[in-house]
Amino acid sequence: MACHGGSPCDPNRTGRKLRSEMPKLKTKSGVKKRFKITATGKVKMGVAGKRHRLISHNGKYIRQNRGTKVAADPDAKHVKGWAPYGL
Repeated sequence: MACHGGSPCDPNRTGRKLRSEMPKLKTKSGVKKRFKITATGKVKMGVAGKRHRLISHNGKYIRQNRGTKVAADPDAKHVKGWAPYGL
């Protein structure tokens, strides 16, 4: 029996996955771009309403929505469902 690919030969290995193994879950690609998870497990996200039409908002609105915010618990639960292994 010849070994291919530079890996060691193992006679017990057939090259096939076991049927009992579940497939890996994919992370939603939009979640990777829009959210981060903190060390304590909270979800950080950018604030909505900061892309365009800012002239119609007053200065207080623009200042308060600067930077990032922590998502509420119900929203964070959805985001963590879309990122099964974290970000």
